[in-house]
Amino acid sequence: MTEPQLQVDVTSEEALVAQARQGDPVAFSELVRRHGNKVYRLALRITQNTADAEDVLQEVFLKAFTHVSGFEGHSKFYTWLVRIAVNESLMKLRKRRADKEVSLDEPVETGADEMVREVAVWEQTPEQRFSQQELRQVLDEAIDNLAPIYRTVFLLRDVEELSIEETAEALDLSIPAVKSRLLRARLQLRERLTRQFKRKGDDVFAYL
Repeated sequence: MTEPQLQVDVTSEEALVAQARQGDPVAFSELVRRHGNKVYRLALRITQNTADAEDVLQEVFLKAFTHVSGFEGHSKFYTWLVRIAVNESLMKLRKRRADKEVSLDEPVETGADEMVREVAVWEQTPEQRFSQQELRQVLDEAIDNLAPIYRTVFLLRDVEELSIEETAEALDLSIPAVKSRLLRARLQLRERLTRQFKRKGDDVFAYL
């Protein structure tokens, strides 16, 4: 007697989206299963609050379910979800941070991508002095301390690994604006990490 074969779901995302657009709840549930954790992690990194992230997750998929019939497939389905998630997350921040120092809608100069900073360079890699877990914690804290307009761009481009074009689409920004904000985020992170590791030991860095 032969044992029953396990059924592996190999349905392509395009097929699932097409079925969901036709009102198939099973297909939509599979899309939720595939992307739910990523959407939640992104919302958590932006809002920095578990309750808000859970609310965002629910709102994202509620809105996605309501409007999936209008999704035309010009971008990836996940990019579309990201755009909804970012909007919902930033609305949470606006409600919580009425006295924030940096406006989420503050315009950013995009005419030039050059910024002059005196930063340290590593003469030996941080891995030679610090554990991977400690490095991850330091990096996460540095990312979390970025202003939302920079943190969001950095998360989408360098953590979620969306392309510049996809990041621009998700945030409804121009490509130059994304590049400018990403550069500023990376420079700010470098400065924060430089100071952090400098405190750990003067022999780690040599200033330019």
